[in-house]
Formats: sequence, C-alpha cells, structure tokens
Amino acid sequence: MAISSLAVFGAAIVRGFSGFGFSLLSITAITLFMPQAEVVPSIFLLEIAASLHLIPSIWREIHWHSLLFLMIGCLIGTPLGVYALASVPAAPMTLAMSFFVTATAFLMLRGFRLQKTPGSLATTGTGVGSGLLNGAFGIGGPPVIIFFFSTPGAAAVGRASVIAYFIGTDSLGLAWDAYHGLVTKQSFLQAVLWLVPLLLGVSVGARSFRHISEEAFRRWVLRLLIVLAIVSGVKAAMALG
Repeated sequence: MAISSLAVFGAAIVRGFSGFGFSLLSITAITLFMPQAEVVPSIFLLEIAASLHLIPSIWREIHWHSLLFLMIGCLIGTPLGVYALASVPAAPMTLAMSFFVTATAFLMLRGFRLQKTPGSLATTGTGVGSGLLNGAFGIGGPPVIIFFFSTPGAAAVGRASVIAYFIGTDSLGLAWDAYHGLVTKQSFLQAVLWLVPLLLGVSVGARSFRHISEEAFRRWVLRLLIVLAIVSGVKAAMALG
C-alpha cells in the first residue's frame, strides 16, 4: 500500500496540473504488482473524487455547450467500444490509438491549430471516438484532450472542460464495472486508503498550474499526451510479442 500510495500521489500531481493522465499513470504503476481487475474500479472512484475536488475552482471556465455534445457522443460510442473489446483483439487497437494520438499531438506541438471551435456534429463525433476508446480500453481522454487543446479557446477552459468531462466518463466506466461485478468492498477500501495521497497530489498539481503561462501549459499537455500514448503503445506491443 505504501508503494501504491506513492504512485497515486505522483499521478495525482499530473492530474491536478493538466486535468488528465491520472488513470493511465496510476494503473500502469500499480498493476506491476496487483491484478488490473482489482485496481481499475478503485482508480475510477479516485478519478471521480479528483474531479469533484477541482470542480469548485474551475466551474466558471467549463465550456458547457461542447461538453453536452461530447457526452452525447460518448454515450453512443461507449457500448460500441465495449462490443469491440469483446470481439476484437485489444493490443492492435491500442497500438493504432497510440500512433494516432502521438502523431496528432506532435503536429499540434509543431503549430497545428483549428481556426475555430468545431460545430455540434463534429463535437458529437469526437465524443463518439472518446466513447469507443473508453468502452474498449477505459481511456477515453485523448480525442477530447486533442479537441480542446487544438481549438482557439483558452488553456484554462480546455483544462476545466476536460476535468468536467471525466466525471461523466468515469461514472460511466464505474457503472460498467459494477454491472460486471468488479466493484467490491476491496475497491472502496483501496479508494479510501488512496484518497489522502490523491487529494494532496491534486492540490500540488493545481497550484503549479496557476504559475505557468498558457502557451507553456499547452506544450506540457501535448508532451504528456505523447508520453502516455507511447506508454500505451509499448504495453500493447509487449502484449503482441
């Protein structure tokens, strides 16, 4: 528990700073010595707690219009992702996602930006893509992160909207886990034990966000996204091997 709490604390700093990255970082670390089925439900509970902890400070910056259509798309895409998980090998799909996210984030680092925020149809389509990934891998963040950080909106708006979006996707993922009998007393016990390092880490990360420029924050978000995509790709390649 000491090692896993340290992993939660480190991942929570990243979450408080960027608004994402907690699940992949913490699950990757903790599943080195614990079964994934015992870890994921607890991490979903912590993700929800982390978002709720940050919501009061970001409420005014959330882009509610985009969030509505993203959630509609996510509700459509998640069952399709679950179906893909049951019928298509996961490793090749994860590897493809890793290549896509890495290439897109690299282009954005090189200066690619959308000239205006996409309309309702494109926003819903992004939500469908996120739902597909969320249902198939439990990682629905990359399309939404790319969506917000490639548009002209302020970095604070993108960060706030991503945090709010994860409340919906994590609740949906937790509901699916409960449906399949994966949410147990152990899930809640672990979440309670990890709650203090989570809240401490999120607070440290959130304070760091307030002291960085908007452009520097965008660069850090994209670099982090590339690192997380590469971590997912390496895990998938190892599974294929």
